[in-house]
Amino acid sequence: MTMMFEVEDLAVASPATVSRCGMVYMEPGALGLEPLIKSWLNTVPQSFKNKKTFVPSLDNYFKKYLNECLKFTRRNCIEPVPTVNNNVAQSLMRILDCFFADYYDNEVRKVAPEEVEELEQCLESLFLFALVWSVGCTTNLEGRERFNKKVREMIGKDCKYPFP
Repeated sequence: MTMMFEVEDLAVASPATVSRCGMVYMEPGALGLEPLIKSWLNTVPQSFKNKKTFVPSLDNYFKKYLNECLKFTRRNCIEPVPTVNNNVAQSLMRILDCFFADYYDNEVRKVAPEEVEELEQCLESLFLFALVWSVGCTTNLEGRERFNKKVREMIGKDCKYPFP
């Protein structure tokens, strides 16, 4: 029989307990976001992977915005309910998954390359929407105003679709 337990921490576990049970505990921050992002990128619809620029563009948005926004939020904003970077990143990915749900091929419908092309045109805007509602929403009102200013600075004039 295999028993698995998920614990918040090992504050009350002795070294003997850890070694006998074969426990492995890692702080959420120790792993970083890169493995989480890479594994999520492997789950995007195949129609996105078929287009050579889609997944690299999405990966670049993660690199450009996510870590910087998380650092900014941690240093300059107050979170009424503390969050963990991994969970906030997963929230961002889940929001993106909602937008991507219609792009999976199924028995009834195949996704046309033109549809993926249209989505790619507004991909940065979708990513920014998900970023605001995952990272930016965790702060109080003052923090949201700071976050808004920071994101607008990061976007600059590069974004094809301006931030509202």
